[in-house]
Amino acid sequence: MSFGQSSPSRRALLAAAALLPLAGREAEASAAAPKSARYYYDRAARLAGDDPVLRALVKALTPGGALPPVKPLSPLRIFDNVAVLGTSFVQATALLTARGVILIDALGSPDDAEKIIVPGLRSVGADPAKIKYVVVAHGHSDHFGGAQFLADKYGARVMMSRADWNLIAAERPANAPKRDLEISDGQRLTLAGTTVTFHHTPGHTPGTVSSIFPVRWKGLRHTAMLWGGTAPPAATTDKRTTLSSALAFASRMRQAGVDVELNNHGGVDNGLARIEELRAGSTGAGNPFVIGRSRTQRFMKVMETMLRGRIAQDQEASSGTSSAGGAASPGRSTHVCC
Repeated sequence: MSFGQSSPSRRALLAAAALLPLAGREAEASAAAPKSARYYYDRAARLAGDDPVLRALVKALTPGGALPPVKPLSPLRIFDNVAVLGTSFVQATALLTARGVILIDALGSPDDAEKIIVPGLRSVGADPAKIKYVVVAHGHSDHFGGAQFLADKYGARVMMSRADWNLIAAERPANAPKRDLEISDGQRLTLAGTTVTFHHTPGHTPGTVSSIFPVRWKGLRHTAMLWGGTAPPAATTDKRTTLSSALAFASRMRQAGVDVELNNHGGVDNGLARIEELRAGSTGAGNPFVIGRSRTQRFMKVMETMLRGRIAQDQEASSGTSSAGGAASPGRSTHVCC
């Protein structure tokens, strides 16, 4: 057998073999290299595609932007047993049962409670005097401001995580409710056959709570989640905590079979537009909040990816490098508090 010039020499083969470990090490180094903020923001945009719910989340989690104008929001039952009350900026979610109301969040002030929540419940066929619990998703005033008014007027019990009770005790904000019931991680609250499961999802605040509960649409049962606090906190360590919370809650959602996505700031998830679609009857027999198990998981994946981008951007800023830039950002947020 003869070897022509096209056949590799023994020396060339040995040289190529020697390069294999180096190539492997280079590949490993490339895989281990930290990803840029641009990488994560672009990845989140690809994950969102043309889905309006996911695109809104990408926009909301992109750095920059200003507070949206606050406009009235007419109350609406978005499910047979769930009503939304509030403004275009922040909403309270009322779970309606045969034995009373579980209200998640209480808007920003006693005036909001008296002029928005109370008449809003009446307009959707619920009695505000039957508010049994006010669940505060996190310790910011736009979520607890009306809680004490409802407790004083109707005897409602106010619930919040211990960490956020401590937060408001330290900060002493106006309209803070008196310390009442503490929400533990994994706690279940049942009223007339409706069971809400609370999960600690710290990060936005030290004691943010996200919920999973059953809803009904035209008699059919679905399982909803309500994420308790969306806007990333300022500190990088707190962003990492939020990321861990998102990963853990996504797992809880998967286990519970969540197919409905809700938020207490409807601007961050296209919720306001979906409310108006329901009000107009343009969705037919469908409900735009029922997005399916796959899309709820993709929603959390987009959130995870954007949080990784925000962490990477913090790291780039601290090291004096930047790859995010205006062009890399998938959009400009109109929300800085949620």
